Amino acid sequence: MRRVSALLAGTMITTALVSAPALAQDGAGQPVQTAEPNVPSQEPAFEEQTRAPQPEELVEVDKEVVADSLPQLWAMEFLPDGRMLVTAKEGALHIIGEDGEPSSPIENVPEVASSGQGGLLDVALAPDIEESNRIFFSFAEPREGGTGTSVARAELVMNDSGGGSLENVEVIFQQMPTYDNDMHYGSRLAFGPEGALYVTVGERFDEETRVQAQELSSGLGKVFRITEDGEPVEGNPFTDQDDAVPEIWSYGHRNVQSAAIGPDGNLWIVEHGPQGGDELNQPQAGENYGWPVISYGQQYSGQPVGSGETAQEGMEQPVYYWDPVIAPSGMAYYEGDEFPTLDNAFLIGGLVAQAVVVLHMEDDRVAFEEWIPMEARVRDVEVGSDGAIYAVTENRDAGTSQIVRLTNAAQ
Repeated sequence: MRRVSALLAGTMITTALVSAPALAQDGAGQPVQTAEPNVPSQEPAFEEQTRAPQPEELVEVDKEVVADSLPQLWAMEFLPDGRMLVTAKEGALHIIGEDGEPSSPIENVPEVASSGQGGLLDVALAPDIEESNRIFFSFAEPREGGTGTSVARAELVMNDSGGGSLENVEVIFQQMPTYDNDMHYGSRLAFGPEGALYVTVGERFDEETRVQAQELSSGLGKVFRITEDGEPVEGNPFTDQDDAVPEIWSYGHRNVQSAAIGPDGNLWIVEHGPQGGDELNQPQAGENYGWPVISYGQQYSGQPVGSGETAQEGMEQPVYYWDPVIAPSGMAYYEGDEFPTLDNAFLIGGLVAQAVVVLHMEDDRVAFEEWIPMEARVRDVEVGSDGAIYAVTENRDAGTSQIVRLTNAAQ
């Protein structure tokens, strides 16, 4: 699994430094969430499918703001030289220098549709980035008749002033059909250990589109697996099925904005539910994850999703779910020496939770859950080569973001 590089210690600006436990110590052994679920009549399918207990030893962190007053960001990645490459929702790429300042916008970024939930979305480095300088990014693409989630690749050419440009930009994949709204684009990108690129998307929210999450002829509400050229990966589950989109890996998803590769090389995702029903899933080839037929949530109107069922034959159960929601965005698997208690844990950005949500895993199940409060919407999360956790927070009203570095206060 590729490890990201960290910015040099001591070289970044510090605008805030606090030390506090993620949660009160008397919360150990109890679930984080204590509020009444939106759908109290729904029952989990198995023990600790929701509201797992907090661990006995809760993580304590120091928080250091390493970059402030940034444009509203969507994603970040560490470049091989330790600087940060970030996507801004409005449609710009920036490099964050060691002083915490963003570069001027990277040139030659394609036009994006930035209204609503659109914008320049995720960014991923090619596995051979140090030789190829190639990056991949997803974005809400303006098209005739509407918009859709697309993936592009390009070579990142940096200049002496800290900025740079994209060269040989090519859109390699387009989610179809095109649709005219600005909701539920997804999207996260994750390279598997054998170089396949997983692309997560949404089902575009509206009633007429959400049903297409169940249709193999549609690219809405899916996880795709493609090559670096945008082609279906050999062995994809539906390549030989007539009328099926051959890039599909799994289907029946709502709006996936969190994705990470686990230690075994498998993809894990967290997708937004409606009112309740955010889901952790480990998508398997060809499997159906149920949306909008089953859900551990309800519609925003308070009406049931479908017939109100949480299970149906032929549809997979989530590994874990939340009701109320955390509103997931961004995800990383923790590897590092900074936080020994976080070994084998997933870190998930929480927009509504305003926290880094930590899931401690055992045998592909959630054994414990704890939150690291951030007092801001967390849009993305990464782990540095120093073992520190880096969280992208956002202030939607101001249209700004910060990058916050979390270190172990107990050391």
